[in-house]
Amino acid sequence: MENFIAMTPKEIVSYLDEYIIGQQEAKKIVAIALRNRYRRLQLPKEIQEEVIPKNILMIGSTGVGKTEIARRMAKMMGLPFIKVEASKYTEVGFVGRDVESMVRDLVVAAINLIKEEQRHKNTDEIEKYVLDKIVQKLIPPLPKGASEQKIEEYQKAETKMREKVKKGEMDHLKIEIEIPKKTFEIEDSGMPAEFAKVQETIARVFITSSKDTPKKEVSIKEAKELLKVEASEALLDMEMIKQEGLKRAESSGIIFIDEIDKVAVSSGSQTRQDPSKEGVQRDLLPIVEGSIVNTKYGSIKTDHILFIAAGAFSLSKPSDLIAELQGRFPLRVELDSLSEEVLYKILTQTKNSILRQYEALLKVEGVELKFSNEAILALAHYSQVANEKTEDIGARRLHTVVERVIEEISFEAENYKGEVVEITEDLVKEKLEELVCDADMARYIL
Repeated sequence: MENFIAMTPKEIVSYLDEYIIGQQEAKKIVAIALRNRYRRLQLPKEIQEEVIPKNILMIGSTGVGKTEIARRMAKMMGLPFIKVEASKYTEVGFVGRDVESMVRDLVVAAINLIKEEQRHKNTDEIEKYVLDKIVQKLIPPLPKGASEQKIEEYQKAETKMREKVKKGEMDHLKIEIEIPKKTFEIEDSGMPAEFAKVQETIARVFITSSKDTPKKEVSIKEAKELLKVEASEALLDMEMIKQEGLKRAESSGIIFIDEIDKVAVSSGSQTRQDPSKEGVQRDLLPIVEGSIVNTKYGSIKTDHILFIAAGAFSLSKPSDLIAELQGRFPLRVELDSLSEEVLYKILTQTKNSILRQYEALLKVEGVELKFSNEAILALAHYSQVANEKTEDIGARRLHTVVERVIEEISFEAENYKGEVVEITEDLVKEKLEELVCDADMARYIL
């Protein structure tokens, strides 16, 4: 975690460049915001409280990289992070999820993150616990009062068996193990904290009252995985993890709110068909401004959570959001539409691009797929034309056109086994030209 949180803005942008082409302004603003999370944590306590995060509003049509920037951030940062859709929430009094549930989701994400960190730190202890349990099943313990010779022989046999289990040589054997009782937790964070606690308490009473511990005969390979759960429960300090999770979510959590434009009410709209939209904005306001939210793990202050909102704003404008909410997103960045040149770079320069993915998928069938440079240029060209003639869905159009071109090869992959199949410019033209030129047909098929 430390390596990631301490990355400089330039390093963050450089990492994002591997997966997202262009959008330098958006990357720069996000990189500075993330670095400021680190900078704030280095300050004295009294100043830390005063430094509030500068929330970001990302504006751009669908498929230009808003969500991808967030997704890559989540993978890169060792910070509690969740992505939510604003359209899922309703104002208090309507059926649906209340906006406070996004903060409860963040706390759960933080606790899971710390659990994973602790498991990683305690890998050796967990492995030793699992090996001890399995070896005890394979070699029954010596009776009391055994001679020194027997003890020495037993220790040699145990060491040899431990090595065999560790190397996976005994994975095929079956042993009977006790299935550990799982700690019961309500994961539905849409439920109010008080209800979740009551439900968990009732469930625990039923679980602990059942005295029988179920036993199951499983292979040693399966037992290793099942016993890891038991080892984690026995070795990890769950109370510390929960407290640290609350603290981490509060001081360095990030919430990415997608589709924020879906709760904006257009000023040109004569009839406000969904009055709950403005209600969602009003409910969201105190959370973004800073308030206390109750979760089943304890209370959390939202003052220092970084909020990044994103929306296409095709039917509304950022100014259609209520003024107070606009004021809470002081940093705004508009993402560029994707040109033909950018689409070409997305196909050729991004790590694990869609072309690399299809090549890997068909390699499973023994087919070596190759794309000529002219074919890639044609794919970018037709994607751009389709975006102009129909709805502009950005880079997502590449998935549609590439799938269209290799559909037949993918369907009849067994006929091409052991062959090298080159995707040429002529094949791309044959599959796409007529389709893209006919706007009506493109609208329905692409």
